[in-house]
Amino acid sequence: MAHPKRKTSKQRRNKRRTHVKASTQQLAKCSNCGATVRYHTVCPECGYYRGKPAVEQADVL
Repeated sequence: MAHPKRKTSKQRRNKRRTHVKASTQQLAKCSNCGATVRYHTVCPECGYYRGKPAVEQADVL
């Protein structure tokens, strides 16, 4: 088997990976109120995250 003679630089490695991008944002339904929210974010409608209150309703924009 071939072995690399030199370390692959971060720039060269990252150039190889540039074509793999998420095409659209992933959306889910809030488990508390049913509103559409992005994954891994607090619901802007009710302030819940993963079924638990994360922020007070007054703090949500």
